[in-house]
Amino acid sequence: MTVRRSRRFAAAACVLALVAGPRAFPQSPIPKPPAPPAAWLPLIGEYGAGADRFLVREDAGRLELVVGARATTLTAAGDGFTVDSGPYRGAAARFERAEGGTVARLDLGDAWLPRRAVGTEEGVTFRITPLHPVDSLREAALAMRPPPQPAGLRRADLVDLTKLDPRIRLDIRYATTNDFLGTAMYTSARAFLQRPAAEALLRALRRLVPQGYGLLIHDAYRPWYVTRMFWDAAPDSLHMFVANPDSGSKHNRGCAVDLTLYDLRTGAPVRMTGGYDEFSPRSYADYPGGTSLQRWYRALLREAMEREGFKVIPEEWWHFDYKDWQRYPVLNLTFEQLAGRR
Repeated sequence: MTVRRSRRFAAAACVLALVAGPRAFPQSPIPKPPAPPAAWLPLIGEYGAGADRFLVREDAGRLELVVGARATTLTAAGDGFTVDSGPYRGAAARFERAEGGTVARLDLGDAWLPRRAVGTEEGVTFRITPLHPVDSLREAALAMRPPPQPAGLRRADLVDLTKLDPRIRLDIRYATTNDFLGTAMYTSARAFLQRPAAEALLRALRRLVPQGYGLLIHDAYRPWYVTRMFWDAAPDSLHMFVANPDSGSKHNRGCAVDLTLYDLRTGAPVRMTGGYDEFSPRSYADYPGGTSLQRWYRALLREAMEREGFKVIPEEWWHFDYKDWQRYPVLNLTFEQLAGRR
């Protein structure tokens, strides 16, 4: 989904971006890092209350504590860790677990830092309850018309992405109940892009295949009426998260794609810093948390896409807009209508 983030998320991202530093893309990612020790994974996350924000991440084989813009190594000591440098140099760091085994708190010296709830658990989809039944939303949206379009735009030429290469696979969440509304918004699982964007996507795939990765598509062209449904399903307090149908979106123009990588050998999607359609700071394209391997996957995808004319949006690591989106009209053709034209 195309989202507009809240000020709270934007502020958090600004703080954390200090750690990541400036980025210039496209650039070649560093060599693939190894997976971190499994025992560290439950520790990785954000801690603190109020304005106090402490990030625990893995970087280059080290477990790190990030305070403000400074990262310091946590060295194993007994049943905990010791802070190597910075304002907490020499302090003991212990991760306390709640009943059930989940990490609930970081004890840093004399400070008790509760774990922050950031995003959803792995494999869990963010959900809201739609304001109206989806069937009634669909009926109303199909009776409406998209906003007027200026003259001189290119004629639509939407290409079925599954016809390009078998290593482009689909996981169209909006055609299932595994989306943010908990119900299917699309009537079928299809993915289309305007031909130049589709050809650029194929070139990006060919950059990734020698490294062992294919592309898993979550969303591409989206009929305008679905954008209208999203808007009408969400309460006013969540309109910051959905595209305004009065202007339409780049998805409506067939020039935006939501996607991730999957392993060609195993068929499994890679694990990024945060989940698809996750409304949290972990969604940001430069979020510095997680593991080296997760950030490497994210950079690999971004490099391949941006070298071929796409640009990631800052708030969503998975969302890429094609460079010529302004030249195409907002469309309202259903997937069935598109399939019938071929």
